[in-house]
Amino acid sequence: MEEEKKELSFEEAMAELEGLVQRLDEGDLGLEESLEIYERAVVLRDLCRERLEAYDRRVRKLMEKDGEIDLEDFD
Repeated sequence: MEEEKKELSFEEAMAELEGLVQRLDEGDLGLEESLEIYERAVVLRDLCRERLEAYDRRVRKLMEKDGEIDLEDFD
């Protein structure tokens, strides 16, 4: 898993996760295969969440001014 975290980009992980969700939604899988897909989806979800949180920290750090974070809406 650690090796994979370094290799998969956010976009790659998200695309694979979306594909797995689509396969599960189709509903024509056996129980064992569904469980394996679900387990993989959980790993990818956690990876995406971790990446997003890291990106958020980076953006907040860049936006920090005088020890305070200056958050603005993107309208």
